Amino acid sequence: MADLVDPVDALSPDQLSRYSRHLLLPGIGLEGQKRLVNARVAIVGAGGLGSPALLYLAAAGVGHLTVIDDDEVDLTNLQRQVIHRVEDLGSPKVDSAIRAVRDLNPTVSVTGVRDHLDEGNAREVLAGHHLVLDGSDNFDTRYVVNDAAVALGIPLVWAAVLRFDAQITTFLPAAVAGEAAVQLRDLFPVPPRPEDVPSCAEAGVLGAMVGQVGSIMAAEAVKLITGTGEPLVGRVLLLDALTQRTREVPLRPRDAPEHDPQGAGRGWMPEAGESREVVAIPEMSPEEVRDQVDGLQVIDVREPGEHALGTVPGARTVPVGEVLTWDDLSQVRDQPVVFYCKVGPRAGRAARHLVHLGHPDVRVMTGGILGWIDHVDPTLPRY
Repeated sequence: MADLVDPVDALSPDQLSRYSRHLLLPGIGLEGQKRLVNARVAIVGAGGLGSPALLYLAAAGVGHLTVIDDDEVDLTNLQRQVIHRVEDLGSPKVDSAIRAVRDLNPTVSVTGVRDHLDEGNAREVLAGHHLVLDGSDNFDTRYVVNDAAVALGIPLVWAAVLRFDAQITTFLPAAVAGEAAVQLRDLFPVPPRPEDVPSCAEAGVLGAMVGQVGSIMAAEAVKLITGTGEPLVGRVLLLDALTQRTREVPLRPRDAPEHDPQGAGRGWMPEAGESREVVAIPEMSPEEVRDQVDGLQVIDVREPGEHALGTVPGARTVPVGEVLTWDDLSQVRDQPVVFYCKVGPRAGRAARHLVHLGHPDVRVMTGGILGWIDHVDPTLPRY
């Protein structure tokens, strides 16, 4: 792989001392550290993945870091987004990210961009960087970042996390990898619908695992900049934090002769028991559920910790993972079934599964428990 970053001429005495443990490493050494000091890296998202990645890149001495995030710090972020503090609540995430980087390593230059990346600004924002790390939390941004990196010829370190699972890989552009270049559209050829992909706010995420993944992303960046080791190129690392096991699946360009469009290396698979076929599910408003509850089977598919925050009166509580293991209709009565979760994605998955099992009347409550709070019972806590 061609050198991504030219080295600076020399390191200062302070830098020689600060980065001495890197200087001892074969493959990094003095030359690699000079490249790190001259590198410009963009980090998309100052959240769960961006937090550890930023800290370790700053500690490693990456010369310039650009942090891109348009969000503000919320109390729910602090479970995993370790660069933010209680006193940062309500402040822009880029501000606390900049503060964290400067506190750790004032020799690193850091810039904050408080903008939402889209097709109109992504190339301009990312241009001039040697490398991009994508720690965003939605597919719209992920595709925008991927397409801009491909157009600019910039390597992209990418990861996605949910609950106890993670995927990590590195995409290299054609200018760097030639015919072996891979990108997000080789892993996910078609963007999933937002309602089919639960967010961390919907499904939860293990904070410590997010730190683990962000650190892997930072290590990938260091390897790419210094030209050492074997980056995660052409392979997707799958991490299961519950068992602390990892495995890899190959990732090849979609137009490669040996590419198997049905084979390994293709994004998140449906959960156990979930059909790949997507069907439309009718909705019921919270008011309709309230008024007709005696003639319905209302099922709350959130997790037990969420159930403790309050449920629809009379609702049965069955986590979505359990619903997706049902292989017949013995678990439900011959009545209309209404699923709900926090907002909607988990309820939709459960509902589609029941439809594929043959139930004739399955619905989803519009807006989930948050819709119920907004329109029926405002005494329940929002989360």
